[in-house]
Amino acid sequence: MMMQKWFPWRYVVTRLARSHGFLDPLTLYARLQRFAQPSEVSEPVELLRAGAVFHARGLLNSRVLQHNLDWVWPYWVERQFNPADVSFVPRAFSLTHINLTHRNWTAVGLPGRKALPIIDPRGLLTPFWDSWSIDVWCIDENGQTLLPCRVTGADQWQVMDEEHTVMTRTDDNGMQLETGCRMVAGEHGDRIRLTARCSMDNAGWLVVALRPANPEGVSFIEHVQFDEPTRTWTVNDENTVVFDQAPDEHHASRYHEGDVFVHLRDRIQADSCRCPVGLVTAAASFKVASSTSRSISLDIPVKPAPPERRPVSPRTPWPTQAWVTALEQQAQLELPDARLKSLYDAAVRTLVLCTPDDCHAGPFTYKRYWYRDAVFIGHGLLSAGLIDRARHLINRFPERQSHSGYYHSQEGEWDANGEVLWLADRFSQMTGELPDSQLWSSLSKAAEWIQRKRLPDYGGQPHEGLLPAGFSAEHLGPNDHYYWDNYWALAGLHSAARLAAVLGKEELAEHHEEQAMLFSAAIERSLQKLSHTDGRLAIPAAPTRRLDAGAIGSVVVAYPLQLCAPDDERLLGTLEYLLKNCFHEDGFFQDMIHSGVNAYLTLHVAQALLRSGDERFAALLNEVAHIASPAGHWPEAVHPNTGGGCMGDGHHAWAAAEWISMLRNCFVREESESLILASGILPQWLDAGTELSLGMVPTLFGDSRIVILPANAGDSGREVKWEARWHGKAPTLEVRLYGHEPVVIHEAGDSGSVICTRIAG
Repeated sequence: MMMQKWFPWRYVVTRLARSHGFLDPLTLYARLQRFAQPSEVSEPVELLRAGAVFHARGLLNSRVLQHNLDWVWPYWVERQFNPADVSFVPRAFSLTHINLTHRNWTAVGLPGRKALPIIDPRGLLTPFWDSWSIDVWCIDENGQTLLPCRVTGADQWQVMDEEHTVMTRTDDNGMQLETGCRMVAGEHGDRIRLTARCSMDNAGWLVVALRPANPEGVSFIEHVQFDEPTRTWTVNDENTVVFDQAPDEHHASRYHEGDVFVHLRDRIQADSCRCPVGLVTAAASFKVASSTSRSISLDIPVKPAPPERRPVSPRTPWPTQAWVTALEQQAQLELPDARLKSLYDAAVRTLVLCTPDDCHAGPFTYKRYWYRDAVFIGHGLLSAGLIDRARHLINRFPERQSHSGYYHSQEGEWDANGEVLWLADRFSQMTGELPDSQLWSSLSKAAEWIQRKRLPDYGGQPHEGLLPAGFSAEHLGPNDHYYWDNYWALAGLHSAARLAAVLGKEELAEHHEEQAMLFSAAIERSLQKLSHTDGRLAIPAAPTRRLDAGAIGSVVVAYPLQLCAPDDERLLGTLEYLLKNCFHEDGFFQDMIHSGVNAYLTLHVAQALLRSGDERFAALLNEVAHIASPAGHWPEAVHPNTGGGCMGDGHHAWAAAEWISMLRNCFVREESESLILASGILPQWLDAGTELSLGMVPTLFGDSRIVILPANAGDSGREVKWEARWHGKAPTLEVRLYGHEPVVIHEAGDSGSVICTRIAG
């Protein structure tokens, strides 16, 4: 330790760098730090580590892909490296080659399982996390090919039944191919099943190809062995692929021999191949007679998941389940728009898949834990009625809490404590359940951490009394005193006070509420010091920031926290700024980091507009539906030109959670002491002439089901019905159906209905 302290490391590093003609890294780092507010954590080490791994893959891609473009690569490579395609990205000064244009994939699986195979937009199956993949091709006797990754158009959809299958259909050159991927449970363990059916005009081959790549790029295959008696591939001496029938031919190739694709007509076959580079390719070919079809299937056994590195949770693990059991509590949605309903059902399944026991932000790139994502996923589970799953998620929050009370998933992100407190409180209000002693002890420590973490309420700085500068949500910009963090922390203190009160800890409740008032006053002082050069009141990302795309974080004051009135002048100014300056075709375009249209942040603005009675929310809702993938989900951000994902996980759980919450709030939402019904029902839904409904769905006042009946010919009104299980006295109900006079019911029973009169003209 003394040597580390006294040895002139800075001098040595600087001298060594300059002697070899490099920039001084310490000087460069110091310069970079000047763009951010001083902070105790420059960037979370967890994200630095993930970024290093991510770009290491990109560096590997740069060494392999562009030098072997005669190979058959995943869909994103075939498009992004094609100069004639809208997805083309020049590579001249790019040290790493990353999927920036088609970050789309769909996870399949079974509830309670950690294994989440993914399927890309053309049916490429990646069975394990960051593994090799399986592709399916068709080749006729004349050399014509159907390579799905090179076909411009394809149909892809989810079959949301007990097996939850992703289907992909392509056709080209007189050949048609349909594949299906799903996970099946069995007596001897779970298996990933791929089925394929090929039909063709001329005789040819259905080819199952083993590929050393996935939707992120290269993934090594060092060895493959085909065992003819058992019809089995053994890949990397670890995983097996079992065919339901013996192939007619089998070929394999190592890197320096080229892709197996160019060896499919070789007379000499190979059952085994080992490659020191790690780029083995293999193909099992099945004959197809002319004007006929052939079907095959294969199973990939799933090995038990390794034990978690963290201490085992003292809570009872979430059980493995069948889909019908996992979805028993789901609030059923009925809409005339089949696409929107399908997106809702798919989003619910996404949340189930991403909460097998712990919580993942996505099945691939983000298959790790963030408190922020976990809270929004938990909120989505509540909005869908999946109470038991939400409870389990919340009860595991204490496991990553530090001794100081900080909920630590990424260092330097100060929003987590407030988020956890808010969700725990919301769960308690929606269910009537109180936190047990273990959870309450954790929540109480979290509230105290917020109070200690605040800066002093003096000094004359714009950020006095706020939280220290931090990294926050990475899409807001460099380290700063973000209002996003501070609004969450403020809401967390209000929630801690409310929970303490219902637990009978009145003195503690008064303490937390007093601290919340002091915090609120500090935020207000900060806002009053803002300069508005255009004369518009608005809330930037942080006290010393100009208005920019980072102001999206400040919308949290309205949704979901409701810390301001729906018509608050600063809120409305912020929304107007964002809508005017930061939207691309009705979708919020995040300039920072994401550089794409963000579905979940678009829905944050839509929720704030809905709450303020602004009909523009509908255009945003429809745009989010429009940018969803054909399989029915969203990447973290969408490329404005390709329509494919350009950032983050290609199957993003937070986006799914926000879609559920958006549709729930269209039917029923809370505002102060009232329950607002039908305020987000779109006119085209009403015009369809069918029954609309949602429920039972939990609210702060109890469970409720909302039904909007179709109008009869000649009727001037529309009947809205409700059924409820209130926690206590029924709340005031306000029915705000589009195009109809609002109706207020002060003494609503457990069930009832009202006729909403159509507004003349």
